[in-house]
Amino acid sequence: MTTDDPVRRGGREAQRRRTRKAIVDAAVRLSTGGATPSIDEIATAADVSRRTIYMYFPTLDQLLIDATAGALNEPPVEAALADPARADDAAGRVDALIRTLLAYSPQSLPLGRRLIRLTVDPPAGDAQEPAAPRRTQRRVEWLEKACEPLRGTLSEESFQRLISALTVVVGWEAQIALRDVRGLDPQAERQAITWAARALVEAAIRDHEADAARGDEV
Repeated sequence: MTTDDPVRRGGREAQRRRTRKAIVDAAVRLSTGGATPSIDEIATAADVSRRTIYMYFPTLDQLLIDATAGALNEPPVEAALADPARADDAAGRVDALIRTLLAYSPQSLPLGRRLIRLTVDPPAGDAQEPAAPRRTQRRVEWLEKACEPLRGTLSEESFQRLISALTVVVGWEAQIALRDVRGLDPQAERQAITWAARALVEAAIRDHEADAARGDEV
């Protein structure tokens, strides 16, 4: 049997996946209490060498980012947006999305704080280059899905501006500001985020209606 044998290649790929999973799982376990584990601690917990870890993850931060992202539970967003009564109600769909995300915040927010810490510094390179997203686009995808009833109503520019504005008020960053700066409890936090998000959706609709009225007058 040669080294190019597909069965052998498949076995090696499976082994690599298992090794990578063991490393990430070890990092998740060691990070549960909020402390940042070292490469040596992760290697011991995963029963691999430091060299093996660096074969999969060039830096500790990259490993911790992957571990944090992997530890986050996927909220049932699809179910929250599936209610036919809200099929044409963008504001109501955004409300449902917020309720779903905040229901998971006791588990997700501590991990979110870590992910923000790991990704907040700009990457090395030319500061003049446009910043590429450094985290997953889940939030944007969820907001676009929630606002889908407006996609055929608003211009593409207005729709994307709305999604960008909602990204500011829906997510971990907003929760951290409301808790750490304003000192709000979870109920007041939910009310503030829901109010702000609904105001943005309604403002986008009003702007569209005003633009349409001016167009009719010309």
